[in-house]
Amino acid sequence: MFDNTAFQKLVEADNLTGEVVAVNRFIVEVKGLEGVRVGAQILFDNGQRGFVREAYQDKVILYNIDTEDLPIGSLAVVENDLLSVPVGEGLVGRVVTPMGVPLDGKGAVKATKKSGIFTPAPGIMDRKMLDEQLASGVTAVDSFFPIVLGQRIAILGDSKAGKSTFLSQLSANQDGTDRIVVYVLVGKRKVDVERLLRNLNQSGAMEHTIVVLADIFDSLTQSYLAPYAACAMAEELWYNQNKDVIIIYDDLSSHAEAYRQLSLLQEVDPGRDSYPGDIFYTHSSLLERAGKLLSNEKTLTSLPVVLTPNDDITAYLSTNVMSITDGQIIFDLGYFRKGIRPAVNAGLSVSRVGGQAQTKRQKQLSTALFKALAKYKQAEEFSHFSSQLSVETRLDLTRGKHLYQALGQKPEELFSLVEQQLMLETIMNSPDDRAIDVAGLRVAVKEASSKVKAEEDYDKIEAELLAKFGAKPLEKKEAKPEEKPTEEPADKKEPAEAKK
Repeated sequence: MFDNTAFQKLVEADNLTGEVVAVNRFIVEVKGLEGVRVGAQILFDNGQRGFVREAYQDKVILYNIDTEDLPIGSLAVVENDLLSVPVGEGLVGRVVTPMGVPLDGKGAVKATKKSGIFTPAPGIMDRKMLDEQLASGVTAVDSFFPIVLGQRIAILGDSKAGKSTFLSQLSANQDGTDRIVVYVLVGKRKVDVERLLRNLNQSGAMEHTIVVLADIFDSLTQSYLAPYAACAMAEELWYNQNKDVIIIYDDLSSHAEAYRQLSLLQEVDPGRDSYPGDIFYTHSSLLERAGKLLSNEKTLTSLPVVLTPNDDITAYLSTNVMSITDGQIIFDLGYFRKGIRPAVNAGLSVSRVGGQAQTKRQKQLSTALFKALAKYKQAEEFSHFSSQLSVETRLDLTRGKHLYQALGQKPEELFSLVEQQLMLETIMNSPDDRAIDVAGLRVAVKEASSKVKAEEDYDKIEAELLAKFGAKPLEKKEAKPEEKPTEEPADKKEPAEAKK
């Protein structure tokens, strides 16, 4: 039974009150509350909460946050001028609902501060240029499409294409840093949630992670509010606790579906794909809150996940998010089925600001890798039509195969940026088409990376790795013109003494 002491105190404090006159699942119509602010938090007499979506002269339209079961005739009172959630470092390591209610059985959340969830993004004068790379530990991403701290980069792909695995690797790779990861789960199956939480606990990533869980089957409103609430939790750590924060929205497709259902219940005119007309603003106002602050030089990095059924990235929602973000990493289900893990589509993926955080050496390697893989594709096509291949074509084929072996990673494998550089440059510097022990090389770079103290150390260590695991250069012999010996007849030969 709900203790309505808090409700009574708000009424006695002369806060605005009203009465529920109509309910359509999560859409609540209240008579009264004249002069209430849009976005205000409302408390009902049975303990449920809502927030004001629209305000008219004679009525107010609310979204019920908790359930769709609210009796007509219920009383409502304004609890707060803004919909607020608990924020602070007490949330780190916890699993909570979008409203901050704990779900992990570890007791109450130790957060004494609250913050509104619909906060504006930092202005252009409050921002600083992005210049530091965010290492994900995944070679195929860090070497080709580097993520920068403070960037907004979309993660696109069909279901079961490896998106969640990559994000788990990225979260685990932040261990040992001062960064906090905020993981938002919207509309996920129970088995997927349990798997993610198990992976986070096993890798130790849970110690620096906040998981915000919204079940689309329990509350459409909480599924809609989850990304904004999680962003408010991240912003407190970013603004006031001086932390670099990474926020993962998994996924915005389910979030958009929840918002579409709420809008249709509210009888909002549907637009393309039945999404409401403000769906672009819904996501852009969320994602533009990321960046790097000029005041404390800390960052908020946003990674929105979007589902692309049948690998169709031209759908309405995916094109919307791609136009908002600073790049996209696309996971191809076709590649995944071929056994390429991670299944990153190198032809369609791009990081528009990734080069700002790379050194000159990293940029040169990235350019060389793209060219090497392009040559490998051409050589592979050509090899189908000819059995006799030139030396260059054989080298392109062998080098491409070695690169694909190096880029393949198991979910539990992580490589630092130095290890990736050593491994890939060693393969690229191989002088001929002999086989390289890539498996041994992957193990060796783990030990060799600790020796890299300066830029000049790379060449020395790579030469050692190439001598141990790579192909030895072929000995080049200078071609001399053949000379036929002309021997004189025995009788014509003069003895040496006679010549003297």
